Amino acid sequence: MIVNLMRRASFSAAHNYWLAEHSEDENRRAFGVWAARKPHGHNYLVEVTVSGDVDLNTGMVVNITDVNRALKRWVIDVLDGRYLNEEVSYFRRNAPALENIALFIWEALANSLPSGANLTKTKLWEMDTLWTELYKESDGAMTASLTRSYDFSASHRLHSLHLSDDENREIFGKCNNPNGHGHNYTVSVSVAGDPDSKTGMIFPLDELDKIVEEEVLMPFDHKHLNLDTPEFATINPTSEMLAVVIWQKLARRLPTSGGTRLHSVVVSETARNSFEYRG
Repeated sequence: MIVNLMRRASFSAAHNYWLAEHSEDENRRAFGVWAARKPHGHNYLVEVTVSGDVDLNTGMVVNITDVNRALKRWVIDVLDGRYLNEEVSYFRRNAPALENIALFIWEALANSLPSGANLTKTKLWEMDTLWTELYKESDGAMTASLTRSYDFSASHRLHSLHLSDDENREIFGKCNNPNGHGHNYTVSVSVAGDPDSKTGMIFPLDELDKIVEEEVLMPFDHKHLNLDTPEFATINPTSEMLAVVIWQKLARRLPTSGGTRLHSVVVSETARNSFEYRG
């Protein structure tokens, strides 16, 4: 019986994006709007996932106290309250991007967990709208992804041109209201690939923000999707189809060089409804 166990912990740390061996122009090109000589801080949240067989004597995969002890000794005590660039040797050699911090946590814990506990994922939030995941695939390959979430407001009417008016009312109920209804949408965009050896980033954040602004936020924010957007002139604007359309628009803009790829698009219509598309 293989069971996954997740444990969370938090720490605060400061960092900056600036390579001393590079000129100011080179740093601006590498880190975009995030380039700065002076540090800034974050309250990080880390979640580690370990998996293993359930011990039938204890009913546990591993004693979670031991997982917590490893987290505290090898991660929290090392990173909490630190200026990462200057006070943690790992980040004197590696830019303290979110992806590299997750990799540091993985390497710190991989051989420090109790016997029988296999590290399968680290997830690290820098803020509510930005997080990274490093996880092991079923074939043992490692995948790194970076996710950024964005908000926009829009209205829509669930009405299919392929159905009769009676069928639309029966299937979609009050969501078929002729004047439509609105949502505060959240769209989470994930890219996957190998972090850049210099910046530590899978994809430049300011470039991702620019693409999402142009392809998603500007066309859809404060619009009636059925009436104001060409994408949904003939497509029923369900959140499922919204996720697919956003994927298609972003996939045309995101470069695939260096192994970087669009990994997933998640559209959250309400706190209870989310829809994911992975192409």
